Amino acid sequence: RGKGDARDPGRSLREPGRQVAIVTTASLPWLTGTSVNPLLRAAYLSTDGSRKVTLCLPWLSQVDQERLFPANAPRFDTPEAQEAYVRDWARKRTGLDCDFRISFYPGRYADDKGSILPVGDITNIIPDHEADVAVLEEPEHLNWYHHGRRWTDKFNHVVGIMHTNYLDYARREEGGAMKEKILRHINAWVCRVHCHKVIKLSDAVQHLPREETMFVHGVSPAFLQVGRAKAQAAEEGEPRDAWGKGVYFIGKVLWAKGYTELLDRLQEHHKRTGENVHVDVFGSGPDLDSVEKLANQRRLDMKFNGSRDHADSSIQEYKVFVNPSLSDVVATTTAEALAMGKFVVCADHPSNQFFSRFPNCLVYKNNEEFSQCLDKALHTEPKPLSKDELYQLTWEAATERFLDVADGKPSWNKPLETAFDNMLAAAHKTLTGNEFVRQVAGAGPKTRDAPANLADFEPEEDVGGPFFKGNKQAGNGVALRERKRPQIPRRTLPSDHIPGVAVGNTK
Repeated sequence: RGKGDARDPGRSLREPGRQVAIVTTASLPWLTGTSVNPLLRAAYLSTDGSRKVTLCLPWLSQVDQERLFPANAPRFDTPEAQEAYVRDWARKRTGLDCDFRISFYPGRYADDKGSILPVGDITNIIPDHEADVAVLEEPEHLNWYHHGRRWTDKFNHVVGIMHTNYLDYARREEGGAMKEKILRHINAWVCRVHCHKVIKLSDAVQHLPREETMFVHGVSPAFLQVGRAKAQAAEEGEPRDAWGKGVYFIGKVLWAKGYTELLDRLQEHHKRTGENVHVDVFGSGPDLDSVEKLANQRRLDMKFNGSRDHADSSIQEYKVFVNPSLSDVVATTTAEALAMGKFVVCADHPSNQFFSRFPNCLVYKNNEEFSQCLDKALHTEPKPLSKDELYQLTWEAATERFLDVADGKPSWNKPLETAFDNMLAAAHKTLTGNEFVRQVAGAGPKTRDAPANLADFEPEEDVGGPFFKGNKQAGNGVALRERKRPQIPRRTLPSDHIPGVAVGNTK
């Protein structure tokens, strides 16, 4: 048990001396939301020195690194080498010391899910005497196949943060309606068993036990610096046509990441207005060929430019970011675009509720309003962000929101509720301890127990099972199993290399 009182989820996370373990499902150099945002959370939670922070990341074998990491990113022979890379990246992004601890747990890349799955009981990564507060980034994902100690038994307080709308992904597969229904119950089950409190970044996520909705992410200072520079230029009377480029979209190229909606909205706009708006697309991914092919078939004026960091100077001059995605919980790229002072055109959707308060966020409810928003963005100038608006997008503000909302409520552990939770926990542990059940459910072979040596861990060839292993993506006819990453020649780069890849919740 960690320092302080015995199990008391009602204690404030602001109390000095608390020890916080942030456990996430991805790590750099894979620049996805669940690698970037937990890393920045660790950096900002550790700034005042009042708490001890440990960031827990998945370690992948050489085989999985080749399958997952971008072609221009380094590969790592040891966890220590990856730790140095991650810490250096965080320091360059934030300008902070980033002296929090980094630990690794064994993981494996499941190609059919496009995700990293933990191997073994990863509660063991934190010694018992340091087990005070656990922040589970994607608690459902971390615990689908978890067979080991219950997080709420080991830690004084456990907070889950929901990043990803997995129900939307499930419903796009063959048999999606049934898969979505089953997954909805599984997610609620494991979150109830393993969390004292669940934070939803938006109400795009399903209802969950002990939930509260709050956007607890921010953007890196680099984006805010661009926004401040644009605001200052406007105050000094620079020409109103200072934006040199028009419309762009950025994100991992998956149909489920907004590309279906993007092509549909642009096609409808073209038919309605006769205007074939040019859109530059930045991103790479397994659906790139099929997305580009359909864009060409529809004769849309879209240029696919490959992956690029959203903070890259070549993107700063774009005036309009179009993000019609309906699968996001919250799009990091939307926050970044607003921070840079751009117009954002997005759908009236729970994932965009936090951003709708900003004057440069143009929200549409239907296809006609999409055209109206796009026309306004193209023919007017964004308003310079106020100091308060810029602050609301910072990680300092996000950290304050997190500390406000993450505290638990003592009422959670009423005797009847505790007994029911214990029953659910026992049932889940029994099921996840059965190798046949694990394989059918898609955990992969020999994943129940942790390997003896982390650095030497090599996963079994196949991952997954019949369940949540769809054959087609609904509405696009794209075979999921045909979308494997090509094998990439291994390339080791220095630890200070930062790959140019689109940042966002790209899972």
